[in-house]
Amino acid sequence: MAKTKKKDILLNPISKNNPILVQMLGICSALAVTAKLEPAIVMAISVTAVIAFANVIISLLRKTIPNRIRIIVQLVVVATLVTIVNELLKAFAYDVSKQLSVFVGLIITNCILMGRLEAFALGNTPWDSFLDGVGNGAGYGVILIIVAFFRELLGSGTLMGFSVIPQWCYDNGYVNNGLMIMPPMALVIVACIIWVHRSRNKDLQEQ
Repeated sequence: MAKTKKKDILLNPISKNNPILVQMLGICSALAVTAKLEPAIVMAISVTAVIAFANVIISLLRKTIPNRIRIIVQLVVVATLVTIVNELLKAFAYDVSKQLSVFVGLIITNCILMGRLEAFALGNTPWDSFLDGVGNGAGYGVILIIVAFFRELLGSGTLMGFSVIPQWCYDNGYVNNGLMIMPPMALVIVACIIWVHRSRNKDLQEQ
């Protein structure tokens, strides 16, 4: 039973209880950083790392944090982790860091992050909190990567910056869809993913 519970904690946010598809959280960054696949992957990894380790830290401190200042403590922990991630990106992936611009710093305001700290980390063990953070971060990241895949492929004809559509397609009249790299198209793709997700999970449909 314990193994099943931990498996559910890790896997449910990736599939059935995805934070973007079910809870409608984190959609803003999905619109902002998915014009290209590379920054979407980096953002997904960054958010997953911050959620996972913030969950662990808050879980370890949960019995010592006065209730009236818990939000402040959470913000301090998250801000510290986000600063570390931002500095690591500047040191080892500077070009991607420039593409992500202010959105790395805005991880601190990600609704998924604060929601998991409040709803899970404050009431569960560090290991379970770590699994929950990884699961929710991965669930968020999967959607970002799917959206970025289609936006870059159809909008620019590339993936990870490499051209994947043969030149003969362009010679025969194929044209990249410039609309795909505009933010509203990310919302359209997310909506299509939600539709597919709801159609496969009937219990999530509104009665």
